[in-house]
Amino acid sequence: MTSVPVTLTWHEANQRFLMGEIARVREALARHAARTGAAPEANAGGGSPGETAAPEADASPSALDALRATFALSPFECDLLLMCAGMELDAAFPALCAAANGDPVRPYPTFSLALAALPDPHWSALTPEAPLRRWRLIEITWGGALTLSALRIDERILHYLCGLHHLDERLVGLVEPVHRHDELAPSQLALVEQIAAAWARDPGPDGLPIVQLCGADGETKHAIAAAACAALGLRLYRMDAGAVPATPSELEALARLWEREAALSAWALLVDRDDLDPADAPRATATARLLERLRCPLFVAGRERRQVRGRSLLTFETQRPDPQEQYTLWRNALDPAPGLNGQIDALVAQFSLNAPAIQATARQALAAAADAGALPGALWDACRAQARPHMRDLAQHIHPAASWDDLVLPDEQLRILREIAVHVRVRSQVYQHWGWAARGMRGLGISALFAGASGTGKTMAAEVLAGALRLDLYRIDLSQVVSKYIGETEKNLRRVFDAAEEGGAILLFDEADALFGKRSEVKDSHDRYANIEVGYLLQRMEAYRGLAILTTNMKDALDAAFLRRLRFVVHFTFPDAGQRAAIWQHIFPRETPTEGLRIEKLARLNVAGGNIRNIALNASFLAADAGEPVCMPHLLRAARGEYAKLERPLTEAEIGGWV
Repeated sequence: MTSVPVTLTWHEANQRFLMGEIARVREALARHAARTGAAPEANAGGGSPGETAAPEADASPSALDALRATFALSPFECDLLLMCAGMELDAAFPALCAAANGDPVRPYPTFSLALAALPDPHWSALTPEAPLRRWRLIEITWGGALTLSALRIDERILHYLCGLHHLDERLVGLVEPVHRHDELAPSQLALVEQIAAAWARDPGPDGLPIVQLCGADGETKHAIAAAACAALGLRLYRMDAGAVPATPSELEALARLWEREAALSAWALLVDRDDLDPADAPRATATARLLERLRCPLFVAGRERRQVRGRSLLTFETQRPDPQEQYTLWRNALDPAPGLNGQIDALVAQFSLNAPAIQATARQALAAAADAGALPGALWDACRAQARPHMRDLAQHIHPAASWDDLVLPDEQLRILREIAVHVRVRSQVYQHWGWAARGMRGLGISALFAGASGTGKTMAAEVLAGALRLDLYRIDLSQVVSKYIGETEKNLRRVFDAAEEGGAILLFDEADALFGKRSEVKDSHDRYANIEVGYLLQRMEAYRGLAILTTNMKDALDAAFLRRLRFVVHFTFPDAGQRAAIWQHIFPRETPTEGLRIEKLARLNVAGGNIRNIALNASFLAADAGEPVCMPHLLRAARGEYAKLERPLTEAEIGGWV
């Protein structure tokens, strides 16, 4: 009867080959033990030394052969590694090592045993720069003399020899995989092709050049790097520069571990500098040393270009997809969703999302929309959530609660505010379809100055615009952003605009007087940098894709040259009696119980809308405590408290006849 040959999987063939090689080393140890007169049975506990056939020629090489070639191991070094692997995989090895060592208390491999028992020995195999120790293939458990210390195979290397691939546990938490996204914009794919072509060429004596990816959008840089790695058959991992150890010994250990991983598993590394604090000099220095040290496929990502000493560097500027590319990405992600009716144009005009974000947002909106009619609203809300900036330390997120009906202003100011909303709403048509953007983006940012005394409605007007346009509103206190340290103000402003750019949020820069003032004579470096900071803010406002609003209590303190660079200026005047009456008419929520309010008498209080709100709110607390509806006596007590806070007298002309 003819036997049918059994086809082994690579893992089965690899395991058989590995155990055969270990059996061969076990035979060498047994022969040495026999020469010393203390040999156990040669094959006790082990397999046959004949099982040494490597995987088929047309299959991938065995893990042992790959390891031998990757780290240029000599036959003796390879056998020494197998002797250590045998301790973990062959039950006969402890007793055999004890017998071969001639000492029952040393049932483990030693370098002395390897020199005596294995063929072609050489002392250099265990020097610190030889492959076994340089790449940490084995570990030495020091116990006095080097030659008598126990040798042990590294756990990661043992698993590799057995055909099991995983990230070294010492790197877990330091690096994380970067997953490739299915679709990138054509401009980004062009960068991917350039990077892949550069790395596919002969690397030269210095190894592959480092690829530096610059730009504000971290996710775009990650996606481009992952796509380039996929094109070259590599897998990408990311390391935050803030996690790089600062001590030289830890840094060297990290570099060797990662280089070993990259060699074993065809992995590339992206060192992400985006969130590295420039003030953290030790960490910045450690990151620079790591980049200089590593010799493997390596990316470095950051907002700005930086040099790496002693290394060739290829730098690419990355950008989010342009509007036309975003339009195409949206169409592909939403196809064949019906009922959009120009919604994609509105999304592209308002939100600057990268390819992964567009795909994720489209999936979220399609899942949330109950029907085709609900899809446009679901898309808009999903984009707002996706693009919401992270500015917790520099800005306050304000949830709009006011509407046009709540805003009491003269007709001219209301007209300008509605005009601002129109500019934001239809800018895509004017800029893109009517060709203004093709002439350059300078001056196309929509900027406004809200000038007026405190409490006249500047913040409420911003809330009304945010609510009407269904956009997020962030209040930035310029008095907190401005720093006495040279360059810090500009850095803070850049963080604000970069974070908000993706979603085109409305930015409300409060207390503009902290930065804007009459242009003064430059007397020292601080004066010069103050003017640079003002110019930088105006430059970013002019190019910002959203709406940027400045507020000031002292318009006369602002330089006329600065005012000319703002598209809108809205003057918030102190309300007259008629406007104050209108404010009182709308100040109480519908649910608040009131009784006997005399609006014409309340309007005699000569205060702004913000103070009116304070009085109404405090009176509500007084009434609630008394178990009564809000009445004129409660408002009188509240008015006295508000005037005391303002350090102003409450005259009889204002409160006469209230009670």
